[in-house]
Amino acid sequence: MQIREFTAEDYAAATALWQRCGLHPSASDTPERLAGVARQHPGLFLLAFEGDDLAGTVMGIWDGRRGWINRLAVDPARRRSGLGRGLLALVEERLRERGCDKVNLLIEPDNAAVTDFYAAAGYSRDPLIFMEKLL
Repeated sequence: MQIREFTAEDYAAATALWQRCGLHPSASDTPERLAGVARQHPGLFLLAFEGDDLAGTVMGIWDGRRGWINRLAVDPARRRSGLGRGLLALVEERLRERGCDKVNLLIEPDNAAVTDFYAAAGYSRDPLIFMEKLL
């Protein structure tokens, strides 16, 4: 397995993987914006390849106060191999090295089955009210 950082050339493969995994790319998931995330957060937007095939992704964000986990996805044919746990642990370690002491993530309701995965990795529910505004 080869792990490397996301580049704009990975856009089609990454978004196709996210769709296969039931994640919903949003209007802000453009090649330019995702490449910008990789530039702003070096070493945190990672892709795992098995040969030429994209097997998994994780997008870590460090805002200077909190870490965020986004787009952790493993190809359905490669699930339960430890790849998701490995990607999560790697980005958590890199966040810790930057001074991060708390990591957040959001789960969409139609993807609630992943809560057991995150609970096993030490994450717990926080009863917050999430609000958003499109600009």
